[in-house]
Amino acid sequence: MNPFELTCSEAAVEMARRYGKGAFHASALYREVFKHGNTSPAGVKEFAQSPALAAKLVQDLLLPSCRIERQEGEETLKFASRLHDGGVIESVVIPSGGRTTLCVSSQVGCRMGCRFCTTGGMGFVRSLSTAEIVWQAYAARFLLGRRVDNVVFMGMGEPFDNLDAVIQAVRVLNDQRGLDIPLGRITLSTAGHVDGIERLAALDLPKLRLAVSLNAADNSLRDTLMPINRRYPLERLKEALLRFPLARDGVVFVEYVLLAGVNDSLDDAGRLVRFLEGLRARVNVLAYNSGSAQRYAAPSAEQVRRFCGWLAEKKVFVRARQSKGREIAAACGQLGAALSQPK
Repeated sequence: MNPFELTCSEAAVEMARRYGKGAFHASALYREVFKHGNTSPAGVKEFAQSPALAAKLVQDLLLPSCRIERQEGEETLKFASRLHDGGVIESVVIPSGGRTTLCVSSQVGCRMGCRFCTTGGMGFVRSLSTAEIVWQAYAARFLLGRRVDNVVFMGMGEPFDNLDAVIQAVRVLNDQRGLDIPLGRITLSTAGHVDGIERLAALDLPKLRLAVSLNAADNSLRDTLMPINRRYPLERLKEALLRFPLARDGVVFVEYVLLAGVNDSLDDAGRLVRFLEGLRARVNVLAYNSGSAQRYAAPSAEQVRRFCGWLAEKKVFVRARQSKGREIAAACGQLGAALSQPK
């Protein structure tokens, strides 16, 4: 039994199936793992009258075979985790505004091939299991001692290319008897995987936040920057976003990485405004962060202000997001730059 793959209710069902025990022992085990970071039931008061069960669980519990291999930074902290098969992922802890956000990975590498993203240049290795995704939050909270208030699936990989494992991880992260991260503080980010967006829409989780990495509102340019656009062009992406069920006060977050001389003109801003028509959206503009492959130039602060100003004039809700962790290659688009090959 692997508690990192199960909600508390699912753990109770599994406990009953395997050991003839139910919610009482499952809740105690779940609490110890996700409230206290204790992965052994030995010594837990609820198991005092069931020492044989506790001993059996110690033998049977399947825990993620992950270890923190490297960490960099102080306030913004990036940590690399070695997986059971030698693969490596990176995660980032980002304090801001009295809260702490954890940026998690959903894959080793990525098959999307976005030209401005270091992870995309790695190619695709494999998708993570639910347990490996949840372990990143466990590691941040209990191994690194960092509070985790928000989780964003904006690390390595395309979450919608691994949606089954990601959604189960969301359920585990959200479980109030465990890590207790509200759905409204969990964001799934996609490069525009329309089939995944439509699958997510059918699950009826309106409080879960959706972010779309857009970066161009012209099919020709987006085809070049983001090959996924050839499969899901802008027209189809917008249709999916228009149909996506949002909470009463919910919005779609549109991420726009500004590349100097590429997608930062007044015409580019105008095309973005037209794409946003009819959408309940907020736009986050990010200056390009160069990674291992410096294909583009970063815009100046003035260029960022000018682009945001054009959008604001058209009544678009826009903000310039400050990238944290650039000095440790932990900012958006930089993860994977320092990874070693699997051993």
